[in-house]
Amino acid sequence: MARTFTDPDSSATSLTGQILIAMPAMGDPRFAQAVIYLCDHTANGAMGIVVNRPLDNPSFEDLLRQLNIDPAPPARTIRLCSGGPVDNARGFVLHSADWTGEGSLRVDDGIALTASLEVLKAIAGGGGPKQGVLALGYTGWGPGQLDAEMQQNAWLSAPADPALVFDDDNDSKWRRALAVLRIDPLLLSNAAGHA
Repeated sequence: MARTFTDPDSSATSLTGQILIAMPAMGDPRFAQAVIYLCDHTANGAMGIVVNRPLDNPSFEDLLRQLNIDPAPPARTIRLCSGGPVDNARGFVLHSADWTGEGSLRVDDGIALTASLEVLKAIAGGGGPKQGVLALGYTGWGPGQLDAEMQQNAWLSAPADPALVFDDDNDSKWRRALAVLRIDPLLLSNAAGHA
């Protein structure tokens, strides 16, 4: 049974299920022009997957071989990406919610996150979720950290479009994410505004 995240104690607006778009002046080079899908955002912190940093190595087939998952070659593959700088030896499959398994976290109506081998076995066998990306590592924030970064004008948030999250056109993903908000990156200011 898939778990659905709810936080009844959260008084702040949750960005769970949204995308974060790095502002042009992002000071951390690991997140320059990053597009992050937020899987969880509560008063206790936040967790997301960078969806526009592809990995060429290992290949999906190589990774399945390392994990002793059959069949080889797999009946189908999904792309790999660097999900973020935290725990980058751990894999997470961000996928369409048409498939869930033991330990799947349903983030919203259309997207789920699974960190078990079950989803990799299903994909290798030709089944599993219709869309997905295997992320090595994730992005994490401590309590209040993401909210502070949002106030410092480091990120913009936007509704997550599954087509944007799962497609493999990584070179244009940041610009297309800004276009969801009807923003031209050349017109963005680096200064935070306060009313």
